Amino acid sequence: MKKDLTQGNVTRNMLLFAGPMILGNLLQQFYNIADSLIVGRFLGPDALAAVGSAYTLMTFLTSILIGMCMGSGALFSYYFGKKEETKMKDCMRLSFLLTGGATLLLNVLVMLFCDPILRLLQVPAELLEMMHTYVWIIFMGLIFVFFYNYFTYLLRAVGNSVVPLYFLGATALLNVVLDIVFVVACKWGIAGAAAATVIAQALSGMGLMAYTWMKEPNLRFDLRRFSFSKDTAVEILRFAFSSSIQQSVMNFGILMIQGLVNSFGAQVMAAFAAAVKIDSFAYMPAQEFGNAFSLFISQNHGAGENARVRQGMKSAVRVSMAFCVAISLLVFVLAPYLMLLFIDPAKTAIIAIGAGYLRVEGAFYCGIGVLFLLYGYYRGINRPEMSLVLTIISLGTRVILAYVLAPIPQIGVTGIWSAIPIGWVLADITGILYLKHLEKSR
Repeated sequence: MKKDLTQGNVTRNMLLFAGPMILGNLLQQFYNIADSLIVGRFLGPDALAAVGSAYTLMTFLTSILIGMCMGSGALFSYYFGKKEETKMKDCMRLSFLLTGGATLLLNVLVMLFCDPILRLLQVPAELLEMMHTYVWIIFMGLIFVFFYNYFTYLLRAVGNSVVPLYFLGATALLNVVLDIVFVVACKWGIAGAAAATVIAQALSGMGLMAYTWMKEPNLRFDLRRFSFSKDTAVEILRFAFSSSIQQSVMNFGILMIQGLVNSFGAQVMAAFAAAVKIDSFAYMPAQEFGNAFSLFISQNHGAGENARVRQGMKSAVRVSMAFCVAISLLVFVLAPYLMLLFIDPAKTAIIAIGAGYLRVEGAFYCGIGVLFLLYGYYRGINRPEMSLVLTIISLGTRVILAYVLAPIPQIGVTGIWSAIPIGWVLADITGILYLKHLEKSR
């Protein structure tokens, strides 16, 4: 199931490699959406608002370790392309220890400071208990999130994007079944939705780790034989922390937006919770295509295939833009009907608020599609810091504009929605200008 991305047709290989990654992340979104669908329909708008706000918090916190796995994966792919197996295994050992330690530390900190974090998010009093319950249970599965993402990015680095999809498909189905059993049949409420997610995460994380250990002997590494190398440590820290900071900055900005949304009350929270799920589902293929593109660039950059790198960039832009235009049209037109998946038709005010969000975002998916390609390209050519710069520009613009515009009575929540695509466009312009600068300096 491995794929050498340094050989063969560029567009075809990228699409075949990206396909399972895209489908896998759509499944990931599906079982996140399953929580919201079942909670929204069977527990009501307040529970939906609590799960949606908790989801934003969880995305921010888990993005720290997922970013570390993503950055490490780019380095694994680079050395796989260079055919330097010993160096690759040294990076694998150090990355596993570093990211695993960060996971445990993050788990302890959230358990200790859960209540202050929720107060900082301006969670309405009537939702506080539900959010606390959901967050506390969900974080019991954080170690499984680490296992799944570490071994997913390791397998992808050597061209295997199919096996992680199998595990994710099985766990997505399990999550939906357990949601129905725990929430609908057993009446366990919001705790049941959280427990269903944790059990599904445990299956995917432990299962993928066991598969890699048993079926991929060349990817096994012995932590007892670990030897510290300063050069390797610097490389891992540079890639892992640059990507981790990029992902966490991105999601911290979203978390700050969530706090601003929460200040508008439970109706806006519920609308935002549902609309963000739809939004994430809509542009997720572009995001995963950007991640696949990054690994394509890493392997070819490591192998010195500069012509394929340039060809891959042109091909990736064509594919991503075609998708983004199509999905923008669909979301813009179908926005109110998509909201009905989560919200009772009688809640017309919530549906209208969510549809407004989707129509603003849906008109500009090409902006985020370009940004995902830029992130992937700069990670792939060993310039992960530039991805971080673009994230700061995008999120900084979004947060500042949202907090400036939202308090204006004539604008309100529309200012929050509008700030997001403006941030994408400014980051795109910066990334493209820097890319042209790099080409001129070569």
